[in-house]
Order: sequence, then structure tokens, then C-alpha cells
Amino acid sequence: MDSRASSGETSALNIHEAVPKTISLGAQSRNEPMFVNDDNVFKKELFSIPPHYQPYVQSVLLPHGLIVDRVEKLATDINDEYRSSTPHLLVVLKGGQEFATDLTTHLRRLHAYREGKNIPFTVDYVRVKSYEGTSSTGSVKISGIDLKTIRGRDVILVEDIIDTGTTMSKLIPVLEEHGPHSVKVAALLEKRTAKSCGFKAHFVGFSVPDAFVIGYNLDYNEAFREMPHICIINKEGIDHYRDLPLLASLN
Repeated sequence: MDSRASSGETSALNIHEAVPKTISLGAQSRNEPMFVNDDNVFKKELFSIPPHYQPYVQSVLLPHGLIVDRVEKLATDINDEYRSSTPHLLVVLKGGQEFATDLTTHLRRLHAYREGKNIPFTVDYVRVKSYEGTSSTGSVKISGIDLKTIRGRDVILVEDIIDTGTTMSKLIPVLEEHGPHSVKVAALLEKRTAKSCGFKAHFVGFSVPDAFVIGYNLDYNEAFREMPHICIINKEGIDHYRDLPLLASLN
């Protein structure tokens, strides 16, 4: 903690000073996500898709407006659950950045109209490497945070997508070793896949089919991040962006 923080500032954060009781949340006590059927897709011609991506998008799964509205509801759920504490958001880069930006915007607005002396949230960023191409590697490397700072805190991991669940199932035990009061996960998407290890996040926007999705900062080898809608990539897109030298150098 910053040495400049006074006792009043510590109170505002509402850090739990007692011996931390770690809570790992799997499937228990959560609002179910919006279920998106396997065939519930939109023709890409109905939406504004960047021209350089048009040939490589199969269909639109989630229009940007729907995403924004759903993220606002997740912010409401989080705001309601943490009325007496200041959650510490750990944003998983890079995919979770767009989701986190919209989520924190709504959290700030909601907090402005609620009573209480605690600040709405604090935020930190962590890099978790688990993807290569379209498949999860099964291995997780974590960097970018001093984990001592989460002791006694209510931690919310902010992730773009729960795919196999490998990332969260490996990341949460690492966090628990450093004594947070609780650990929960907010994910924009939860994929329905036979490869799932069974992990379920606490706050989830959408339950989506087992397809490789891109857009809204979800990428395929660094491409498609700036596309506003969440779409399904086609085979031509996978082939085209698999081995581009420029994109490979960015990973």
C-alpha cells in the first residue's frame, strides 16, 4: 500500500484486516448468463464490418449494442454485491481490456448515485498467457502484478472469455496463496465446449456456442481486436491470419 495513505484512506478502501478467508467461486451463487443459441447468428451484411475483415467473418454473433447493454447489467450486479467494500479488479490483458473499460465506466456511474463512503473499485492488470492460435495450450504464465497487494481484498478477475476454464482454474489458486478475502470472476463470454474443465464464473455476460469468436478486443493472432461486434471467424480468416509475419511479431 502507498505509504502516503492515511487511516481514513484505508477505511475508504474497506480492506478486510482480519485473517483473510479465501473464497474460490465456481458454479455457486451466480446469475445465469444470457444464453445464445448455436444457430442464433446474424448475417454480416446487416452490420458495419471493417472492409479488411469482411472476407474473413462468417457471421455476427453479438452486435456491439447488445454487448454494451449486457455489460451495463453486469456492472449493476457487481455494484449491488459490493456495496460495503471496494473490490479490486484484476483485468486479464489483452482480451479483457475492452470489457473492463466498459465495465468500469458503468461502475463509476452507478457508484456516483449510491450512498456510502468507500470508493467504487481499484484496478490492476495482469498478463496470462494461455492461447496459441485457436486452441488453449493448457499452460498458464502470469505476470504484471505484485500479488502482495491483494491481501485482504475482494478480488474480481475480469476476463474476456471462459473457454476450457484452464486459465481461471490455474490462476485462482495462485491468487489464493496471497490471502485475498475473496476471489470472483467476471467474464464477458462463457463458451459451451466439451473441453471445459467445469469452471464457472460468478458474473457472466453471455453463454455462447463452441466457435472461435473475434472482435470487441477478442483476437485471432492479434487481428480483429478493433472490430466492434463479436463475430465468428471463417476458415479463410484462420488461414489468412495464421502466419502473417507482422502479427507474429506482436505476440
